[in-house]
Amino acid sequence: MSESTNVDIIVIGMGPAGEHVAGSLAERGLSVVGIEADLVGGECPYYGCIPSKMMIRGANLLQEARRIDGVAGSAVVTPDWTPIADRIRDSATDDWNDQVAVDRFVGKGGTFIRGRGRIVAPGVVEVGDQQFTASKAVVVATGTSPAVPPIPGLDTVDYWTNREAVKAKELPASAIVLGAGAIGAELAQVMNRFGTTVTVVEALDRVLPNEEPEASEVVAEAWKAEGIDIHVGVRANEVSRSGDNVTVTLADGTEITAERLIVATGRSINVAGIGLDVYGIAADARRVETDEQLKAADGLWAVGDATGEGLFTHVGMYQANIAIASILGEDHGGADYSAMSRATFTDPEVGSVGLTEAAAQEAGINVKTVVQNVAHTARGWLHGPGNEGVIKIVIDADRDVVVGATTAGPHGGEMISMLALAVHAEIPVPKIRSMIFAYPTFWRGIEDALNQLG
Repeated sequence: MSESTNVDIIVIGMGPAGEHVAGSLAERGLSVVGIEADLVGGECPYYGCIPSKMMIRGANLLQEARRIDGVAGSAVVTPDWTPIADRIRDSATDDWNDQVAVDRFVGKGGTFIRGRGRIVAPGVVEVGDQQFTASKAVVVATGTSPAVPPIPGLDTVDYWTNREAVKAKELPASAIVLGAGAIGAELAQVMNRFGTTVTVVEALDRVLPNEEPEASEVVAEAWKAEGIDIHVGVRANEVSRSGDNVTVTLADGTEITAERLIVATGRSINVAGIGLDVYGIAADARRVETDEQLKAADGLWAVGDATGEGLFTHVGMYQANIAIASILGEDHGGADYSAMSRATFTDPEVGSVGLTEAAAQEAGINVKTVVQNVAHTARGWLHGPGNEGVIKIVIDADRDVVVGATTAGPHGGEMISMLALAVHAEIPVPKIRSMIFAYPTFWRGIEDALNQLG
């Protein structure tokens, strides 16, 4: 081991949050070492947010064209995956090369080290045969990886995760998708719209199990109408080869065979083996717990997926700004996740913020809810085909404020913005109802929902 190099800051993991922390502190004149074994920029630009939304954009264009008949003429749709695959390589990922991102960080004054960092003492991190000592902070931003369940036989087949699906130059004729959370749901619908025969298997009792049941039902019905086969409330017991195909045997005895198996059963937080025990954190901890300043221990901060909060790029960037201020001794408030918003880019699209009805009840809140069918709003009726959706608002009846909401339907991820502001600012419901809602917009359906309160 060479002699330790003294620096101000060490950032382990250069995904969106880690890169933002490292680059911002380097721009402030601190000596910063950024460590990353994989791609600088993390999951989002290479395998997650950006390329997946390119895939979804293409799939949605196909579906919109199929909706022309009977509304605006007629159309013949011929799916072609090649432009999607090319666009992902050319625009989103630079063919999975992170040199631009590395240069961006170095250009801000940072020092980049390719490798896996391990904390060996408070403030001391080793990467291969190099050692660095931080005088101000070590920041853990190690992100997540696809979680692969211990299903017998899974290791005998050439399965895909979201990463292989994003990199595919051709789509299979048929696919089994294990997991109907956001990632599995988006991939299943994309592939189906491009001509793949898709079967979805979800161990929990509905698709998008983290969303409101009403939203899950809307999405499931849309899938069925498009020809996606759905199995919920049943686990995969075994995976086996079947010639050139893969067979999945479910707990109820059902056997499903397809050309390709896609595993989309969640994410694993990458904190094992990085030396957290040096700071008194359990070696087998599944995430890094922090205070409101994103501080995990004296001299140790954590941001992004490593904290287990949300597992979204926008949450990681929010945390990064708080951690930067905390490390510099500046005031940036504290982390507050009560108005955390998210979007699942299925069609119908699902936007969510704050607490679901069930979560609010579990928190002891005196809950009142209103639900509005999007198709029964003025804009929903005008929209015609593809207007399936629901607006659900969760209200704390004692305080008369919105504590959660779901907007599923056309532009559902955009519609949630108004309700996210309402949750964040704790705007009284009467104040929201006193607004002028533009007609005919999808978001005017929020007024329709609130009018049910009488």
